[in-house]
Amino acid sequence: MEGPSLSQIRDAAEQLRPHVLVTPTLTWQSSGLTSFVGADTRVNLKLEILQHTSTFKARGALSVLLNTPEAELANGVTAVSAGNHAIAVAFAANLLGVDAKLVMLESANPLRRALTREYGAEILMANDPVTGFALAEHIADTEGRVFVHPFEGPFTTLGTATLGVEWIEQVEEPLDAIIVGVGGGGLMSGVATAVKLLSPETEVIGVEPTGADTMHRSFAAGQPRKRDVIDTIADSLGAPMAMPYSFELCRKNVDRLALVSDQQILAAMHLLFLDRKLAVEPAAAAGLAALVGPLREDLRGKHVGLLLCGSNIDAQSFFDFLRMQGRTNTRRNRRD
Repeated sequence: MEGPSLSQIRDAAEQLRPHVLVTPTLTWQSSGLTSFVGADTRVNLKLEILQHTSTFKARGALSVLLNTPEAELANGVTAVSAGNHAIAVAFAANLLGVDAKLVMLESANPLRRALTREYGAEILMANDPVTGFALAEHIADTEGRVFVHPFEGPFTTLGTATLGVEWIEQVEEPLDAIIVGVGGGGLMSGVATAVKLLSPETEVIGVEPTGADTMHRSFAAGQPRKRDVIDTIADSLGAPMAMPYSFELCRKNVDRLALVSDQQILAAMHLLFLDRKLAVEPAAAAGLAALVGPLREDLRGKHVGLLLCGSNIDAQSFFDFLRMQGRTNTRRNRRD
């Protein structure tokens, strides 16, 4: 499958330029990080947590709406989401003067529900992803609304590809590897495509939680697969299925995948907060969890890019996660 070309990605970046931020990168050097990865491993953070809506999702949602004919948007849009995609679609719809009726899952963090409503969207709730997709598709069919998929489609990939081009052009020295969290594949399909076009020698590594390894299963099967049960604190990486377009681009441009546990994600969140004072949602810490965990020896001495993809988490939930990590450390110390 042919993905977007570099010229198409640059055109998309120009289209998005009035509406999105160029998020900064940060070279992370500290004794705290060095104790995990070694003094010769250099780490570059792409701070997409500073994007509008606090996640990369704004890029894809805007790309879809900006490339949908006005006549089709006349009846509004709909979507299904555990949180970040709903916020982004609500943001994009508000910006463009489009009505939004969105389906959110009961598991969605209250902060994410509140942020979605702040952009003027109407919210309907669903118990689970299967029910949520069915409801959103029903709304699209009966009300003539455009369904904005959370991760699948050429314009979603074009939107996330702008992040990849932006990142590669920001770093002064080439990255030996980048690590990106994988949910449904919409983020990774775009970033990986862009990176391979601009810096083909850069290794592209996707990371999933062990309880949401849908892309691992899809890679192993050679075609998109579903996972019936999702069990991870990283809800933004908890897509229950892979889809053809994003899957094929991931398979073409992703060099390998890694798995991390929820405990490793908690430890990475803790490290980011203590060392860089960054409060991120679990999905954004998955890349660091992989770097200091299963990928540590393979990437030792390399220049590694980590994408911090989102920070939509309320103070109480973040505190609870840190407290969980603290209890884990206490139990480990007692065993030692």
